Amino acid sequence: METQEKFLSFNLGVTDTAVISLQHIAEVLQVSLPEICGVPQMPSSVFGIYNWRGEMLWLVDLEAMLGYPPISQGSNLVSKMMAIVLENKGKYLGLLVRQLIDIEWLDTKEMKPASAELFYPKISSFLQGYFINDSEEIIFNLDATTIMQSPAWGIHN
Repeated sequence: METQEKFLSFNLGVTDTAVISLQHIAEVLQVSLPEICGVPQMPSSVFGIYNWRGEMLWLVDLEAMLGYPPISQGSNLVSKMMAIVLENKGKYLGLLVRQLIDIEWLDTKEMKPASAELFYPKISSFLQGYFINDSEEIIFNLDATTIMQSPAWGIHN
């Protein structure tokens, strides 16, 4: 059975790396701050709304959501960010990340289960598991569906 899958890898925080399976990714685009419309009374991890292909796309600060310092804070603020657009059953959600790294093949057989002891509680609920790369670093495998269905957004229509 073919267990190799394509993943998009990107930075989380300053030192961590995460991947999301390409099968959940509709598009990757660069967004600049002025194009994002802020929305009052939203959780801090919800960045705002972006006009994507003529539709309203909610943008979420993935780092803030997973318990890292928000991308939008102080010296972390970058004028251009990458948004990973997730798709699930015709619904879309944009995840803002600092920097994309690459598209890579990973063997899902090598994935290890995420245990709450290893990871912050905030991140472990969004993990499908993790990989260890050749440099012995942990790579978080984020679960796109769980992220999209998170009650944190309160933006499901």
